[in-house]
Amino acid sequence: MGDIIDITAPMQGTIVTVDIAVGQQVRKGQQLMLIESMKMHHAIESSTDGSIRVLHVQPGATVMEGAVVAAVEPGTVTIAELEEEQAEDPAHVRPDLAEVVARHDIGLDAARPDAVERRRKVGRRTARENVTDLLDEGSLVEYGPVVIAAQRRRRELADLIARTPADGMIGGLGTVNGRSVVAMSYDYTVLAGTQGTQNHSKKDRLFELAEDLRLPVVFFTEGGGGRPGDTDQSGVSGLDCLAFMYFAELSGLVPIVGINAGYCFAGNAAILGCCDVVIATADSNIGMGGPAMIEGGGLGVFDPHEIGPMEVQRANGVVDIAVPDEAAAVAAAKQYLGYFQGPLDDWSCADQRELRHVIPEDRKRGYDVHDVIQRLFDTGSVLELRRDFGLGMVTALARVEGRPVGVVANNPSHLAGAIDSDGSDKAARFLQLCDAFDIPVVTLVDTPGMMVGPEVEKTALVRHCSRLFVTGANLSVPVISIVLRKSYGLGAQAMMGGSTKAPLACVAWPTGEFGGMGLEGAVRLGYRNELAAIADPDERERTFQTMVDRMYEIGKAVNVASHFEIDDVIDPADTRRWIAAILTAAPPAPVRTGKKRPNIDTW
Repeated sequence: MGDIIDITAPMQGTIVTVDIAVGQQVRKGQQLMLIESMKMHHAIESSTDGSIRVLHVQPGATVMEGAVVAAVEPGTVTIAELEEEQAEDPAHVRPDLAEVVARHDIGLDAARPDAVERRRKVGRRTARENVTDLLDEGSLVEYGPVVIAAQRRRRELADLIARTPADGMIGGLGTVNGRSVVAMSYDYTVLAGTQGTQNHSKKDRLFELAEDLRLPVVFFTEGGGGRPGDTDQSGVSGLDCLAFMYFAELSGLVPIVGINAGYCFAGNAAILGCCDVVIATADSNIGMGGPAMIEGGGLGVFDPHEIGPMEVQRANGVVDIAVPDEAAAVAAAKQYLGYFQGPLDDWSCADQRELRHVIPEDRKRGYDVHDVIQRLFDTGSVLELRRDFGLGMVTALARVEGRPVGVVANNPSHLAGAIDSDGSDKAARFLQLCDAFDIPVVTLVDTPGMMVGPEVEKTALVRHCSRLFVTGANLSVPVISIVLRKSYGLGAQAMMGGSTKAPLACVAWPTGEFGGMGLEGAVRLGYRNELAAIADPDERERTFQTMVDRMYEIGKAVNVASHFEIDDVIDPADTRRWIAAILTAAPPAPVRTGKKRPNIDTW
């Protein structure tokens, strides 16, 4: 027999139960009593085999930390070994967990067949299906899935749980292409995808998360705008809602992508319009006010399909990428995000010798600049933005040897490539996007200059065209300019950031031609009197053409390069080599803790 061993209280508290008596044999590790401290129960265990010699406390006694509560005399015991605790079955679901699982399951598509069927009838997927398709498998960590609409004052709790899961807003963290993003979707099966009180709070939370973690946001925006039926909030107007401010503050900080299918009105459309890129399906209707708001304003009664249909929103520039359906929209979003996630190791390209034959030898013959773009950049890497707006300008994201670049190209199929107001806005806004996220820019130049004439001046051309100068001259990303054919006047300079010496490289193809203005116009203006003095119209035309040909010889690329106004005239097949050399030589973009630009223009 050894010395008596004191058993002490591990903390200050109240004895709740005493499970032993004097003389009772105990095993090491056996619970002797329970002590309650700060509403928590803790076991007091024996530190040795033996028998209870002294018991100092009874239930209800308050003790201090270290107080002696019992004494054990060590020794051999004859009681059976303490039963080992049975290992918990990992598959066992306790009642508290079962309640949680049930609440989560209520919001899943499998538990809502009627809601799923409503989506099928209009040919669309559920919000959860879209988010699941966007994110890498199993990567979603959802925020607020058991939230319900703030309508407890007017509806039964069970009804809200069943009919307003997640308050119509599914969102959380996940990965796309293995990189973290914030994914969000209004749920049109819940109160028509409207923006409720808790719905706004979830947006606030996720937008702050995107800011703190510097994560891109992908937002599915289908829905009817603000919700007037919530009852559980204080306040009057709701104009102190923070979601729109928080989301707008993300502009220029992280890539933000909007995807829409179906109706998108009012507040939902405001969210969509703040995005860097708008991807919309063929059945989208997008407007700052839906039918109810229009009728309420005394402006008439309209079917929702009459408001902001795709044929309108594609042509006016609201939609950047038009797609047939939600699956294609998700695929486009994944591709778009990829350009902001860095280079790819695997790439291929067309036979670059094909570029030698894309530009016709006849300098007046038109061609499709898309043929140049598709051959020049990595195969399958070109994603064009705003294809149906500002037709004289092509803007696209692409890759060269796997590295992302922005592409701005004149389109000679529209106004011969002359730059108008819409084209200027389209290009300038795209340059802001590239600059904000450190994506180098390649410009493909083929323009007779700025568009001119009384009609185009009605579009505020002076201001719009100047956006190209102001934006281009202040880019900090590498810029490479390739002159495909015409490089005339202010339009050509605007395509190069203000000068042939502004880009890190400015080279021309053999078809390149340069001048302060179009050759024909320069001859007619500069030699007006001389031409007018020639009475015979045929001779006048022959003289005019001779002067044009002479000016072309002066302004053709080889001659301009000989004066070192450009860096070289190159074999078109060497274009990728020039671009890759600049991209390789450029220092890596700095790691940023904040914004490079205050924001990216929505227009």
